[in-house]
Amino acid sequence: MTDPAKQPEPWLSGTLTDLPAVPRAVVHALELAREDIQHWCDSFSDAEINARPSGLAPVAFHLRHIVRSIDRLLTYAEGRQLSQAQLAALKTELDTSASKGGIFGEFESGIAQACGRIRAIGANRLEEHRKVGRKELPTTVGGLLVHLADHTQRHVGQAITTAKVVIAARGTR
Repeated sequence: MTDPAKQPEPWLSGTLTDLPAVPRAVVHALELAREDIQHWCDSFSDAEINARPSGLAPVAFHLRHIVRSIDRLLTYAEGRQLSQAQLAALKTELDTSASKGGIFGEFESGIAQACGRIRAIGANRLEEHRKVGRKELPTTVGGLLVHLADHTQRHVGQAITTAKVVIAARGTR
């Protein structure tokens, strides 16, 4: 396992220079999310990824929620409404019967797909108006992208906190 503390964070790596600043920052945030989740959760068993210590949401929930939220936010950024499948998937994010392989597979695939979708959004579209949700709340493509990065990092932090509690509990078995 590579220690992320020993390498610069993605935004300091000088990569993705072909992308405009906002999409580049968002993709870098997703790369950092991937690195942090791998660092803290790679050694987890199926039971640990689904554990709810002290009633906290399990790591599995956060990983599912991250990529499914990204998918929903990008759907709005692309000017579309959510599908029935996306709405149905929302209702299963707290399911605790998942395998580590399934969760990590969905997470890795979701991040990779999101990076491709973000790359397809041109800088000239960042100020385009969008409406979000049933209430059709106003925002822009750029606003959706920035929120996507913020929301992802918030849930990565929560997943790491839960992971630390799960790791600490290993010593009490």
